[in-house]
Amino acid sequence: MTQKTPDLLRVIVAGALVLLVVHTLGRFIYTPLLPFLVADGLLTLQQGADVASWNYLGYLLGALLAMRWHRVAQIHRVLPWALAINVLSTLLQTQTETVEALSALRLLNGITNGIVFVQAPSLILEWLARHGRATASGLVYLGVGAGLLVSSTLVAVPAHWLVGADRWWPAFLLSVPLAWWGWRQLAALDIPAPVSTAMDGVAVSTRLFDRASTPLFLSYAGAGLGYILPLTFLPMLASLQLEPGNFLVDGSWLLVALATLPAPWVWNKLGARIGDALALRLNYIIQLLGVLAVLLLPATWGIVLCALLVGGTFLGTVLLTQRLARTLHPHQGPRLSAGLVALYGFTQLAGPWLTSQWLAANGTLQGAFWLGAGALLWGLFWALVVPEKNA
Repeated sequence: MTQKTPDLLRVIVAGALVLLVVHTLGRFIYTPLLPFLVADGLLTLQQGADVASWNYLGYLLGALLAMRWHRVAQIHRVLPWALAINVLSTLLQTQTETVEALSALRLLNGITNGIVFVQAPSLILEWLARHGRATASGLVYLGVGAGLLVSSTLVAVPAHWLVGADRWWPAFLLSVPLAWWGWRQLAALDIPAPVSTAMDGVAVSTRLFDRASTPLFLSYAGAGLGYILPLTFLPMLASLQLEPGNFLVDGSWLLVALATLPAPWVWNKLGARIGDALALRLNYIIQLLGVLAVLLLPATWGIVLCALLVGGTFLGTVLLTQRLARTLHPHQGPRLSAGLVALYGFTQLAGPWLTSQWLAANGTLQGAFWLGAGALLWGLFWALVVPEKNA
């Protein structure tokens, strides 16, 4: 019997849930968990920062592995294993009491997150493109925005009756059904026929970098460095600039999450209407204004605008860049996607390290935000020369 073709909504929801599992329940939940893990005596603040770095490194390694396993047939084989191991790492974290073991598990979690974050959207984009619906691909990133709120709730609600490693249990228990259902839907996607590597007898280039794609890579490097600074240090900056007890000391992250929630839908719709290249340039301008707000406006207004403008744009940068990459080279869309995520992962690692060097040289945290602003200006410059082709 021929398997029924999945409908568009089911595929988008499945992709969103898979990203929610690996990127928020697996990765971003560590941000609201960290203060509790430190208070419980499981980690010191310095150890917590080191553990986070292992997860960032794993994300970069996972994206590099996804570059190797970029063909659709390979994605069908690798994706379920990466998803399962990601959930297993969360389970094992509920039993982990040592820094060394937690670091190893966060590294494994990051590797599998990097693989899934590349492969799941790439698989869905290939399927959507085959059915003439590529402009809907950005909606899968709604899972990340929703996941920020979900993960915060899973930390805050049971905070008073869970202690230490047990605080990972809610994330694991929710991850299992979401990952299982999400993969069942993605497994049903048909594998499209390979795109021809020759046109009119001329071989299509398989180079990762060429005159069309190189500006996009250079632009995306600026995006990774530009967004990670406010998303990592904005709550800390609020605690330094505002009075204790001010809502924004704890609430700046909530504003980021609320702004992130509708962002994929907004930028997906805008890209489809005005073109992904133009939408990407507008995205960089708004994101840059968010970082400049912290630098140029009074503290309260600056932090609010930074949270809203950066929170409302960084996922748009991701989805627009990924979709543009496929239109530039449809024959190697997943490979380009993996290369872009690997670069993004590297600049995410570089941002906090450069900030630590700046602070060690007696610089201020606010001053470090100029690095983020410069990175976004760099991204905008290169986005201006990225060509746009029809999907």
